[in-house]
Amino acid sequence: MRSVSVIGIGETKMGILPDRNVKDLIQEAGAKAIQDAGIEKERIQALYMGNFNSSYWCIQSHMGPLASETLGLGNIPTLRTEGACASGSLAFRQGLMAITSGLYDVVLVGGVEKMTHQATEIVTTGLASAADFETEVNLGATFPSLFAMMANRYFFEYGNIREDMAMVAVQNHENAMLNPNAQMQKRITVEKVYNGFPVADPLTVFDCSLITDGAAFVVLAATEVAEKISKKRIVEVIGTGHAGDVLALAAKKSITTLDATVAAAKEAYQMAGVMPKDIHLAEVHDCFTITQIINTEDLGFFEKGMGGRAVKEGKTARNGLIPINTSGGLKAKGHPIGATGLSQIYEIVTQIRGEAGERQIGRADIGLSHNLGGTAATCVINIFKGR
Repeated sequence: MRSVSVIGIGETKMGILPDRNVKDLIQEAGAKAIQDAGIEKERIQALYMGNFNSSYWCIQSHMGPLASETLGLGNIPTLRTEGACASGSLAFRQGLMAITSGLYDVVLVGGVEKMTHQATEIVTTGLASAADFETEVNLGATFPSLFAMMANRYFFEYGNIREDMAMVAVQNHENAMLNPNAQMQKRITVEKVYNGFPVADPLTVFDCSLITDGAAFVVLAATEVAEKISKKRIVEVIGTGHAGDVLALAAKKSITTLDATVAAAKEAYQMAGVMPKDIHLAEVHDCFTITQIINTEDLGFFEKGMGGRAVKEGKTARNGLIPINTSGGLKAKGHPIGATGLSQIYEIVTQIRGEAGERQIGRADIGLSHNLGGTAATCVINIFKGR
């Protein structure tokens, strides 16, 4: 299969950005990625755009042409992908496959979401559309309540890890303090997590990811092309995996092992020719603190039931066995739905290049991004290696 590498990355500040519209976010992040790649925009042959719900929150659909027009890319083909919170990673995978097929040599992949300008009720309604309306949303279920059920079932099967969940939030906030693009640059304590506004038992507001505006873009190129034009460390995509599962939580075989992650990880590891122990860092989908713990187990980093203890023992810290969410994660960096998967990739590439500044980890040659959609009805995993 034709090798593909990341040659350019760009993202906006993540957060509540009342003075920025969708076009502003696209323009900033897209232009940064193209500039970082060191190419003329005329070299870009196609654009893949991840976006979840601008049709509802911004009354704006047809995001591919909108992004192309905003960036001045001319008459290139564009495509929008939607897979709830995995929308950006799906766009990345489409761009990746377009190059591996030989159809294109250089493509731009982007993701964007603008949501903080809407009332909480409208944002929540939009987010809920990624769940099963008939059997979940129509009966009053929300994503916090669904993931709270996961947490409580996990407690039943493996023991109460409430303190470990709080430590996930503490650790990710600590990482975000060193990320200038992070939304929540604020230290918290375990006690603050416990005493936060209750959302859905056992989750408090500090166990939940953020409502975020933001955009992230990457430039992909065939590796033989990247070797000729890139002036930075080339970051090769060595593995990718995409799997799905049923939409409704109640229909899953297990809610403490997410089958979509297990299947996508198997595909990505096999393609990359690596094992979990070979991964130096990972950005995993921490929409809620319990989710990060389950994900690290499903990815094979820790045994089932031991993910919480790994956090408490510092194994997931920046100087730990496998640093997790050095960006601050969805929990503290922010969760701009359509851009989240690409922002994860932005962090992995930044670390592999050795450009992460104060949050730079010691060894960063092989990194993994893990992105879920809904209650793990969609999962996309990508593995990267510095050359």
